[in-house]
Amino acid sequence: MSAITARRTSSAVAPEARGGGVLPWLALPALLAFVAFALIPLVGVLLLSFTSWDTLGEIKLTGLDSWRAVLTDPGLPHALWVTFLIMLLSWAFQTPASILIGVFLAGRQRYRELLAVLYFIPLLLSSAAIAITFKALLDPNFGLGAGLGIDLLVQDWLGEPGLAFGVVIFVVSWQYIPFHSLLYQGGVRQIPRSLYEAAELDGAGRVRMFFSITLPQLKYTIITSSTLMVVGSLTFFDLIFVLTEGGPGDATRALALDMYKRGFQANLMGAACVIGVILVLVGLALALLLRRLGGRDPQASQLEGA
Repeated sequence: MSAITARRTSSAVAPEARGGGVLPWLALPALLAFVAFALIPLVGVLLLSFTSWDTLGEIKLTGLDSWRAVLTDPGLPHALWVTFLIMLLSWAFQTPASILIGVFLAGRQRYRELLAVLYFIPLLLSSAAIAITFKALLDPNFGLGAGLGIDLLVQDWLGEPGLAFGVVIFVVSWQYIPFHSLLYQGGVRQIPRSLYEAAELDGAGRVRMFFSITLPQLKYTIITSSTLMVVGSLTFFDLIFVLTEGGPGDATRALALDMYKRGFQANLMGAACVIGVILVLVGLALALLLRRLGGRDPQASQLEGA
């Protein structure tokens, strides 16, 4: 009997022991993909930032010349300002709208499932296609305003700096609000129902429960969503390029677009790589800052649905 018991015990323990050795190997494909498609290209961009290359000729090592040229360029502070302005305004517009839509879609009514599908459609479309569509709709001569005879819409939306910048913020938010709404929808559905039942017994209304229960419980979802918004806004290129090409003037010339113009229009690949490194450093710093500001409360995180 003791031998049989020993064999059963060893057979029960063996899978766990074997699993401990298998788990690291399961992470190997993801690690290889990260090294191949993220780490190696990043190192390559860093090395190219110390060179001079026109994408066709010989790559020449120039030391810090490209860095000096970019950092002393008067256009860099403006591109940084435009990038951070897009980041802040898009975050300020997307976050409240995403939270409200996510809370609304977290209900159990059947029609909300249909609305959830409809709201998610913009995220499935190409950024270039969205930019072309809005560019046509906002055309002052042949667009939506001229077709419907609405004078308020008949403006040079992409020809005035302020209007063009507002259009960029609106289109970016219109495309990405569905994704963040999905995050908040999942977060709300993970909040324990008992919290709302207790609040109802205390006589709290929907508005009070939203501010006293829903928002506090979504703290870490807000941090996650904000991190994705902030870091993602640093890479806005295709939509801005098709919609305004950085204009009028340099009103919407963000860092990612500036990197493209330097590298593929001015054939200054070294300078473009410098901006690429700056984007990576800024994104990393902002992500770490948001994580630090969010903190971590183990007891609260068990209740929160992120």
